[in-house]
Amino acid sequence: MTCRIAFVVFHDFQQFDLAGPMAVFEVARLAKPGSYDWRLVASAPPAVRSSAGVAWPAQGLPRRLGDLDLVMVIGGDGVDAACGDARLIGWLQRAGRSGARIASICSGSLVLAAAGLLDDRTATTHWSRGRQFATDFPAVRLQPDRIYVREPAVRAQQRPEIWTSAGMTAGIDLCLALLAHDHGEEIAREAARQLVVERRRPGGQSQFSPLLDLQRPDGRFGALLDDVRRDLQRDHRVEELAAQACMSPRHFARCFRAETGATPAQAVERLRVEAARAALEGGAASVLRVSLDCGFGNTERMRRAFLRLLGRPPTAFRPGGGKAA
Repeated sequence: MTCRIAFVVFHDFQQFDLAGPMAVFEVARLAKPGSYDWRLVASAPPAVRSSAGVAWPAQGLPRRLGDLDLVMVIGGDGVDAACGDARLIGWLQRAGRSGARIASICSGSLVLAAAGLLDDRTATTHWSRGRQFATDFPAVRLQPDRIYVREPAVRAQQRPEIWTSAGMTAGIDLCLALLAHDHGEEIAREAARQLVVERRRPGGQSQFSPLLDLQRPDGRFGALLDDVRRDLQRDHRVEELAAQACMSPRHFARCFRAETGATPAQAVERLRVEAARAALEGGAASVLRVSLDCGFGNTERMRRAFLRLLGRPPTAFRPGGGKAA
C-alpha cells in the first residue's frame, strides 16, 4: 500500500529539512513504485517562503485526515512563529488522533511539543534548540544526543507513533529508518547507497555540537562544572552536585536540565569524554590510565561512553589510531 505523506511547511522553513527526506522517499519510490506519495501542506498556502527566500507551492491543511498515513513537520528558523500558529497546532492535534504516524525534522519537534503530542514521551531536536526545548516543554523527555527517536503508538490512549530527528542530515537518517521499518532493510540500504550516505550513522549529536556550551557569562552552573572538570575522578552524584549548588537534588536536576538541555549525569559523562578524548589525541601512553584519570573507572565503561557520544572507541582517537591499552 502507498504511504501518503503530508510534509508540513511554514514561512522560513529550512529547505534541506524538506529536500533530504523527500529524496529518500523519491529513491524508495523508484525502487518500489507506488510505495510513497506526498504533498506539501501549510496553514498559509499557496506559496510558502523558505528561509533561503525560495517560495514553495503548498496546499492548505487537509480536512480529511484519514487520507494521510504520515505527517512530517519540517524545521527551520520560522519554527517559533509556527509554534504560535493556533490553526496549525489544532490541526496537528487532530492528526495525532487520526491514526497517522507523526514525524518531525530538526527543530520541527518544537511544533509537535507545542501541540502536546510529545508530553511524557521521548524526543530529540537540533542541539542548538536543546535549552529552549527543555525550558519550554519540561513534560517531554528530551534526549539531546540522539540522532532520531521513535516512540511507538499507544493505541489505548490514542497516542500516535512519533518519530523525531536532530539536525538537517539527521532527517535523512530518520527517513531511512522509516523506510527500513516499512519495506525492509534491503531497500533502506539501497536508498542509502543511491544517496551516498551511511545507512546507520555512528554516535550522537555530541560529535557535532559544542560540548554543553556552558561558558556563557550568565550560565549559573558554569562554575560548578568547572569544578567537575578539575576533578573528574570524583563520583559527582546528583546529590553532591546539588549540595554544591545549595539546592535540593530534585530542584537542581530540573533547573540544570532546563539550562543545559542535559541531565547532570549526561553532563558529567560528556565532560569526562571531552577530557579523555583530548588526552588520547595528545598522545597519552595508556587508555587504562586515561579511563582512571577521567573518572570512568575502567576501559570498558569509557569505551561505551565514547561509542554512545562519539560513535568511535577510544583507541580511534590515539595518534595513528593505535590500539595499545
